Amino acid sequence: MPGFGPVLTVFVKPIQDELGWSYTTIATGFLIGSASGAVASSLTGWLVDRYGPRVVVALGGVGLAGALVGLSTIQEPWHFWTFFGLARGSVIAGVEIGSSVAIAKWFVRQRGRTLAVKSMGQRSGQVVLPIVSFLIMDASDWRTAYVALSGFACLAIIGPALVLMRSQPEDHGMLPDGTTDLRNAQGDRRPQARVVEEESWTLREARSTRAFWLITVFLICTPFVQGATNLHMAPIFHDRGLSEGQAVAIVSIFGMSSVSSILPTGFIMERVHVRLGAMVQAVLVLTTMVLLLVPTGGFPLAVLWAIIFGVAAGMRNVIEVLLLANYFGRASLGAIKGFTAPFRMISPFGPVLAGFIRDESGSYTGAFILFASVAVLMLVLMVFATQPAKTPTEPQPAGA
Repeated sequence: MPGFGPVLTVFVKPIQDELGWSYTTIATGFLIGSASGAVASSLTGWLVDRYGPRVVVALGGVGLAGALVGLSTIQEPWHFWTFFGLARGSVIAGVEIGSSVAIAKWFVRQRGRTLAVKSMGQRSGQVVLPIVSFLIMDASDWRTAYVALSGFACLAIIGPALVLMRSQPEDHGMLPDGTTDLRNAQGDRRPQARVVEEESWTLREARSTRAFWLITVFLICTPFVQGATNLHMAPIFHDRGLSEGQAVAIVSIFGMSSVSSILPTGFIMERVHVRLGAMVQAVLVLTTMVLLLVPTGGFPLAVLWAIIFGVAAGMRNVIEVLLLANYFGRASLGAIKGFTAPFRMISPFGPVLAGFIRDESGSYTGAFILFASVAVLMLVLMVFATQPAKTPTEPQPAGA
């Protein structure tokens, strides 16, 4: 989580107070990191399919840890852009794509719940790390907090990836969902549990469908809105009259709401089509943007907002991976996910645009209106993203 908006947001004001940078300057680092991660994902997605996630995730952890140390030394904007760009890019192209694709390859029937457990780890970081960072800053400064986060990244990512991660169950005589591949003397397969077969598409086949491109645009829209709001969350509520402590509390309430919504979302998505979940997510995002347009309400309205936005964020963690996996299967998931990543270079313009609007107008109102419009587009995209079906292969005549 040190490479994501909910942690960076608690660093924004201390960095501004010391270095005098604008919101746009800080958001530009977010843009650079997102863009570099998107470009690199087109390669790392293929690497995960071919060689497995272990080294990809571990190298992502190394990049993140080193970049966080670098962030503790910054003096100029280009320092921040370089090191935060490396931090976020390492997370997106290494840690995130490797872990999400690995889990999707190991599970089919239980994919929703297992991706939810993985996402709960991420979102728990959104609860804990902003508070820990704030307490370290209160006792020392924001530079020390970045050094501490670097040590945490080493412990939480690099070692576990090298020791625990594996590519796919077939490499270990198993089938998805923990089923052991047993065979009797005649060679007939006798699985220990029900195995769910899913139709897998190649990247070329997936690209030929309408659903693929509608999903790709949806995956551009979600971080454009939600990623921007994550980054600017604390400043948004500073502007609405909340104290610095109250703003950090809103970030943590958002994180707790997100964590608590993830596992139910995972179980529900095993029983209903992921397309319906994406529609609900879009409606919740739209609701939160409308709430931010309410001029009054104080801390109670902020808490309500954090709860709803947290649920939407928790759903996003599960749904973003399930969309591609459930529509197109697991065989080429890394390549498919990697192919969509460069298109998401549009997404990090959301945080920069929000920062620019705030710098120029003195208010985030214009950004909230824009983001509400994008949420409507997200809903429309999913209405038309019906599940595609492969064209049946014509049987060959005898002797062909």
